[in-house]
Amino acid sequence: MRARRETRDLIVVSMAGTESAGGLDGLLQQGWRLWRAESASDILRLLKTQPSTCFAALLDLRGADPRRAGSPRADQLMPVLTIGRIGWVAGVTQKQLDQPWVRRLIHHYCHDYVTLPCASTLLGVVFGHAHGMAALSPDHAGSPAGDDMIGDAMIGESPAMRAMQQMLQKAAMTEAPVYIAGETGTGKELAALAIHHRSARRERPFVVINCGAIPQSLMQSELFGYERGAFTGASQRKLGRIELAHTGTLFLDEIGDLPMDSQASMLRFLQQGSVERLGGHEEIRVDVRILSATHVDLAAAVADGRFREDLYHRLRVIELRQPPLRERGADIDLIAAHALSHHAAEATRRIRGFSTCATAAMQRYAWPGNVRELINRVRQAVVMADGPCITARDLRLEEVGTDAPETLDAARCEGERTAIERALQRNRHRMAATARDLGISRVTLYRLMARHGLREDAVAARAARS
Repeated sequence: MRARRETRDLIVVSMAGTESAGGLDGLLQQGWRLWRAESASDILRLLKTQPSTCFAALLDLRGADPRRAGSPRADQLMPVLTIGRIGWVAGVTQKQLDQPWVRRLIHHYCHDYVTLPCASTLLGVVFGHAHGMAALSPDHAGSPAGDDMIGDAMIGESPAMRAMQQMLQKAAMTEAPVYIAGETGTGKELAALAIHHRSARRERPFVVINCGAIPQSLMQSELFGYERGAFTGASQRKLGRIELAHTGTLFLDEIGDLPMDSQASMLRFLQQGSVERLGGHEEIRVDVRILSATHVDLAAAVADGRFREDLYHRLRVIELRQPPLRERGADIDLIAAHALSHHAAEATRRIRGFSTCATAAMQRYAWPGNVRELINRVRQAVVMADGPCITARDLRLEEVGTDAPETLDAARCEGERTAIERALQRNRHRMAATARDLGISRVTLYRLMARHGLREDAVAARAARS
């Protein structure tokens, strides 16, 4: 009896937006399951739906030319090119191998390359090798540094996020200190974690210290550690955060809150590359990459004398700006969908998605709490929603943007819901009478109530409170 062939997964990305590589049909006969993707977000969504699967991936570069305006750019895929459980194979023409950007892309991110078109037998061998290498990656083994981190930090295709992704990728390839600016809730720590996991230090420690959450009296000992007997209560030696991050990355969150005396000590460490524990006399060499972030205007803090200018320039060799959510347009919908899929298991019923009025309200809202606020609102709506779709009311955004332009669909959605609620109240929640009042059948009434999350008990409760 012939042994059953194992099914393996292949992602196909065509940079020219056309059908890729002749011979792919033959891969189906070899037991491959094909997934088409057009963007990094498509791939991230696929990884979410297949959390324990590793993939081979064909990046068909035929027709891609970064010098030509409007041409697809491979750098838009940077958020997924470094995910361990994807083994990338480049598909090129023979002439493209002479182009420096193609050579760099293959060298840095791909397990192999093939010249297209070619026979499906050869493709099967090359993809099989890439798939096998992906299966050996730490990400596939359940490492916390896997695609969940990258998905949360980098999801989005707005111009602001694409620019951020490109700068982040370049920053990851260096050892220079990186300063990440941005409002509270924009995901600065996730961006720092993404830099670490794309850098040469990815297998080494990533240590975080929140400078705004530690009392000033403890900051020195937290950063630099102490020897036994250094002060009352120091019963044993303790290593500081800097020393714990040796050979890895130290992320200084809310660096703007660092006390002045600790700023001087931090500057000395950056200049000399060594630390001295409190109560000790030994200079300890430490190799660490520094990332920092804050939501305050650090330049203004320097001008006001609250932050040392020399330390500011030491930390700000490379500056990245994490864009606020209100500047990211359609990314709001992508992040909301991502949060919904992540928290769907917490719902008491199956949630199908967002209603038109919810989508319109999310686009109008200013999101002062940024991504963190959006995720929290979606999570609460998942638990509290009465219907199969999350509405603006479930998100507590029903009053948002009343003076702003709205779409006909959003207005119709809200008007329909209001008409049903008023008819129910007029007819004391009797379904037959309400249906006659509205000129529809009872079946249609029940369907509309379900669409708008108007369960009888919920409507009755709201009416009683009124």
